[in-house]
Amino acid sequence: MTRTYTPGSLVTARGREWVVLPDSDPDLLVLRPLGGSDDDISAVFPAFEQVQDAQFAPPSPADLGDQRAAGLLRSALRIGFRSGAGPFRSLAGIAVEPRAYQLVPLLMALRQQTVRMLISDDVGIGKTVEAGLIAKELLAQGEAKGLAVLCSPALAEQWQEELRTKFGIDAELVLASTVSRLERGLDLGQSLFDRYPHVIISTDYIKSTRHRDDFVDHCPDLVIVDEAHTCVAADDTVSTQNQLRYELLRRIAKDTERHLLLVTATPHSGKESGFRNLLGLVRPELADVDLETDRGRRLLAQHFVQRKRGDVRQYLTKESGLADDSLAEKTAFPSDRKSKDEKYKLSPAYRALLDDAIAYASERVQAAGEQGRREARIAWWSAIALLRSLVSSPRAAAQTLSTRSAAAVAASAEEADRLAAPLTRDFADSDALEGLDAAPGAETEGAGARLVDLAERAAALEGPEEDLKLAALVRHLKALLKDGYHPIVFCRYIPTAEYVAEHLEKKLGSRTVVKAVTGTLSPQQRLTRIEELATLAGDDPAARRVLVATDCLSEGVNLQHHFDAVVHYDLAWNPTRHDQREGRVDRYGQKRDEVRVITLYGIDNGIDGKVLEVLIAKHRQIRKDLGISVSVPDEASSGVTDAIVEWLLMRGHQPQQEGLFGVEALETVDARAAALESEWNSAAERETTSRSRFAQRAIHPEEVAREVAAIRDTLGRADEVSGFVRHALAALEAHVVEAGDGSGDFTAEVGGAPAGLRDALAPVAGAEAVESGRPIPFRTTAAVARGEAALVRTDPVVGAVAAHVLNAALDAEAAGRRPARRCGVVSTEAVTVPTTLLLVRYRFHLTLPSRQGKQRIVAEDARLLAYQGSAKNAAWLPEEQALDLLSAEAAENTDDYFQERTMRRTLGQLDSVQAHMMAYGDELATELHESHRRVRRASDEIVQGLKVTAQQPADILGVYVYLPPITADGEDA
Repeated sequence: MTRTYTPGSLVTARGREWVVLPDSDPDLLVLRPLGGSDDDISAVFPAFEQVQDAQFAPPSPADLGDQRAAGLLRSALRIGFRSGAGPFRSLAGIAVEPRAYQLVPLLMALRQQTVRMLISDDVGIGKTVEAGLIAKELLAQGEAKGLAVLCSPALAEQWQEELRTKFGIDAELVLASTVSRLERGLDLGQSLFDRYPHVIISTDYIKSTRHRDDFVDHCPDLVIVDEAHTCVAADDTVSTQNQLRYELLRRIAKDTERHLLLVTATPHSGKESGFRNLLGLVRPELADVDLETDRGRRLLAQHFVQRKRGDVRQYLTKESGLADDSLAEKTAFPSDRKSKDEKYKLSPAYRALLDDAIAYASERVQAAGEQGRREARIAWWSAIALLRSLVSSPRAAAQTLSTRSAAAVAASAEEADRLAAPLTRDFADSDALEGLDAAPGAETEGAGARLVDLAERAAALEGPEEDLKLAALVRHLKALLKDGYHPIVFCRYIPTAEYVAEHLEKKLGSRTVVKAVTGTLSPQQRLTRIEELATLAGDDPAARRVLVATDCLSEGVNLQHHFDAVVHYDLAWNPTRHDQREGRVDRYGQKRDEVRVITLYGIDNGIDGKVLEVLIAKHRQIRKDLGISVSVPDEASSGVTDAIVEWLLMRGHQPQQEGLFGVEALETVDARAAALESEWNSAAERETTSRSRFAQRAIHPEEVAREVAAIRDTLGRADEVSGFVRHALAALEAHVVEAGDGSGDFTAEVGGAPAGLRDALAPVAGAEAVESGRPIPFRTTAAVARGEAALVRTDPVVGAVAAHVLNAALDAEAAGRRPARRCGVVSTEAVTVPTTLLLVRYRFHLTLPSRQGKQRIVAEDARLLAYQGSAKNAAWLPEEQALDLLSAEAAENTDDYFQERTMRRTLGQLDSVQAHMMAYGDELATELHESHRRVRRASDEIVQGLKVTAQQPADILGVYVYLPPITADGEDA
């Protein structure tokens, strides 16, 4: 007859102990390793494999540890938990420790039966983590079965890496380059989106009518849309690409049972109608509701979160409305961007080339204007392309002069605008940055030998002798490198980036590694090259990194771990692009408190000075005043740059005019600049009003504080993890060296540590680092670079240390040093009467209702219980006093024989405390039940059928006796 095992019971199989899970039946046991994660779940057939009842072995009175043994064992146990019993099912198993403010969107989401959110926190705050937390939790709770992320193809690999490494979600990439491979593995008639439950999809690929229908018909029940502002259009926008994206999202959102997370740092983009279209996707009535009314604001508050850095830099403080700062959390954003504008002047030869090119362009524009509107627009775009590339670099100019204009094939003026504008303008809401860093063409019909001559003259100007812009860059980079910075140089065009990188390699010295990343590389190749750059620079403090990049890296890519300064080699004609560039390094995880920004501009090229004055400087001032960026209105911005170009062309056609600006040209530029400033100020006022009116008020900091406290009580606090890793590694004979800068960081060489620890660390820290003795850096921040370990419980390196310490503690026969033990007797002045501390592991059965039906799970928790006196007459202490015992210091050595005799007597009396342990387990179950109800309180349907019970008896992992010191007369102190 087949033995039946109840869920939650312990069994022994395959040489280890397991917990029986609710999905088991008599013929097939579903098991999770004791203390393991859901990733380790296995199925066992009792008919073919030996399975036996397991009883958790009591501690051995002879296996005694020192004063740190209890704390190390408790921390190792808690760090190893991957299946928490609290209302946040996923937090115990993810490889990132979220900031407290990042829990706000999660709490908001869990109060909705169908999650619909617009997450619009500022650049660098961590919107990807916030969306990932919600996605992981919905999947863990059974509220969602599948996930689709819609994003730019350039960010697809980064999303895949973030989901896999931080949240344990393996997602397939659905891109134009991967679809053929994925479809080859499909069954007849099977949809790709049925075969792969989790996918990351290029929005531009899937929005086409050819692919959209299949995706909508088989769309997962959870969708995240990155950069969602590019997927809707204001009422006066007629972009075909935006319309296709919006139609895709509208059909996705039409299913009211589908979870939808829209992610963007710029939900308004200066246009109220675009914002309303976004809100309408989240909840249809939000498209029209009066947001000036209390009802409208309350409705919006359920679905919308938008915060700037100043809102979360200091969180859960008394200023937030809490009683004290015990849970205060400081997030280390850079405190300042130190911006500096550096000028350069054209060499005489370059000045002459620019003048001749302007004269040529002016003639072409005037002649084309007499031929018709189509010809005029083609000539206009060719002129802009020529001017921008000449101001960029000699190489970009030479390529533009020898390349046919994209507008030349246009059949109409409108088509010419559509083809050329993306290549020559820097719109805030460009459909995509892919392919826009190619140098534009300027050649049109009838150009003849004149363009060839200009191209040859441009090519001859390469190098810092004639290209004084390049010479200025070299000078300023050397100063940055001398100060210890690692800069990114942003260029507008691919030829410019390649040209700059070539010359910097020759000019910056052998200890500076220079690499270029442009749109010629695939998104994955770009990330690989950045990692290569970091590896080549190595750990030498004198080594420096310089990355030269186009705007293919200006949006979405995280570069803060390797770089801390930005140089704008080419001015963008929309300052939002500058903000995107700087946002790659000025974000959470940046170690520098001050990020440096240098903007190069030419004082005599006729363009840069006005662009800097009217666009860039104004944008900086608004950002400084408001603490946020406000997108420049595209049409008004284009009006200013068009006026500047018109003046240049007028000067080229009428060189006899005195001064740089004719009176009429000046008046045109100034009038358009004034119109831009007025519209921009209005947009800034709307943004300020919006952020004040729609500030996140759905979740009060007190609510966040309560959940944060519960999470930390269950899973451990940051200082506990940091102390555990330090003490454990030191006890295991690793060489620990403090950073010495007050940061709390340290490094550890583990070459001399036990073989078991080295084996555990090799897969996560790198075999080369472990065996060669290269120090492993441990950082107090959760945002770390590759090769570093974060001092958080979910970091793989920390987890490996904890697993080794726990396994060694539970195995009294384990070889090597064992810093944690299950027993200890400590003589200490921390107690006045004999006190016993118990480390107890509880298991709980949870029945969790969800849209997919009821989930039955088994979860674990570790608690400290302490009592004074004997077990039979125990005086139980509050949990806070039990916790204080972990920091008790030994006052004197205790005789080994006395320790073992004391421990035997204590262990023999533990049956007397079972009743209290069981009652305490039931109390914990009641608290868990209330915690689940509290988090999901907005929906009665969600909490109906919720049930939490404690598995009895609990496991006693550790027993530690604390005794007052013996005085000289033999009495207790």
